[in-house]
This record gives sequence, structure tokens and C-alpha cells, in this order.
Amino acid sequence: MLISDEKVAVAAAQAGAAVVRAMYGASLTRFEKSGGDFATAGDIEAEKAILDVLRFTRPEDAVTGEESGRTGAGAAERMWLVDPLCGTLNYAVRNMLVAVNVALRTGSIVTVAASADPFADEVFWTDGIRAYVRRDGVDEQLRPSAESGLVDVNLDPPFPNAPRFRAVRLLADTGFVERFRPRVVSTSLAVAWVAAGRRAAYVTDGDLRDSVHFASGIALCQAAGCVVTGIQGQPLHTGAGGLIVAADDQTHAALLALVGNQLSPGC
Repeated sequence: MLISDEKVAVAAAQAGAAVVRAMYGASLTRFEKSGGDFATAGDIEAEKAILDVLRFTRPEDAVTGEESGRTGAGAAERMWLVDPLCGTLNYAVRNMLVAVNVALRTGSIVTVAASADPFADEVFWTDGIRAYVRRDGVDEQLRPSAESGLVDVNLDPPFPNAPRFRAVRLLADTGFVERFRPRVVSTSLAVAWVAAGRRAAYVTDGDLRDSVHFASGIALCQAAGCVVTGIQGQPLHTGAGGLIVAADDQTHAALLALVGNQLSPGC
């Protein structure tokens, strides 16, 4: 029986989320990485569950997993990007703010994606045309909204545009706190929340091309109709890089001006 790519993405994200949920609260082995980063046994086992789904349903496709690296043909047109547990430090200290991200890049475009919240039992997903959230087997189309005024700012490294731009300085900008309500949840689940109308915007520095952390959230926001650019308003993955994703043009313009305060000559 044929199964669509979006169904594969959802099934894979759900498989990873089930592992994350089942292992939550246990004493988990940590595996150290560079720069003080680490993975837990939960990350490793969730990625295995995701890869099992992908290898069974799409054995010819390549995969890049955060923990296992790249597998499959080097010249493969189709590449799955897998982040089995985005918010590892949150998870390790028994904080439930995490996401399980699965996206398919076909050529240069992410065509389908899913971001699962293991603890709310929700899956945000897109077929590349529209974006939805699935709860209790029912899909609801995502509709961005800036009404909350909540803007999530990613403070985790790397910071390739430092010292000229540092996301943390937005939190000290009087214009930012007058217009928006800052949040820092340290998981890319917050990007999916912009698509769902639960955040007005999200800001991060970094080179996000083929990012296992951000590919799903970006695809969701694009399909939902959000404004998605780099931190200088440039096309995504060009120039200074980074990401501003906003529910509407007005919110995006306000954030772009605040970022511009840092990037202006003499700042």
C-alpha cells in the first residue's frame, strides 16, 4: 500500500514522540558532545524509532539525523532531516518543553514536515501546501495570529553574527518590551507555535540551511502563511542568515526594525 510523504513524516514524528514520552522522568545516560552539548538516551532511542519508520517506508532516501549523522546515497535527491528531541536540556531536567522534528527536503525545498509535542500529544504537520495540527486523530488547519504579542527569542549558540547582532540584546531593547512580550523556551517547538497562532513571532541567529532543528518549523510557518526571512529581512538562508518568522507583516516589520537597531553603523 502506498503511503504519502506527509503521512510518513507524521508517523515518524509520532514514533519518536512515543519514545520521548515513555522515557520521560527516568534517570538517563548522557552522551557528551562538543561545546558542552550532550544527548540523552532518550534522544538516541527516539532517533532509532524515527529511523525505523523511514527505513521501512522510504528505504531509498537519505537521512541526516542529529545523533546518527548522514546515511544513504551522497547524491540522493531526497533527504530526511531528523531532530529526535529538540530541547534536550529541558528534557534532562524534567521540563516538558520539547519537540520531535522530521522534515523531507526534495532538491532544495522542504516538501513535507512534522513537529510533534510528545506531552501535549499534538503533531504539527504540513504537506507543503497547508499546515495543520493533529489532536486525537483530527486535523485542524493552522492560522497564524499576532494577537498574543508573545515573541520567542533563541539564546542558544552559535552566534555567527556576533558581536554586531546578539538575540539576547533584543530583550534589553525598550522598543522590544514596549511592543512585545518576550519568551525563551529553548526548543524549536516555539517555531511551530507561530504557525499555530500561539506566538506572534520567533527570532534566532545562525545558519539554518538543512538544520535538523529548524527545517520542520520553517516549513510549517511557510505553509501556514507566516512571514519568513533572515534576520535582515533577506531571503532565507542567504546573507547574514538567521531567522525572523512572524505571524503578519506588521509584526515582522517591527522586529526587523529592532534588529536593525543593532546592525546600524556605530552600534
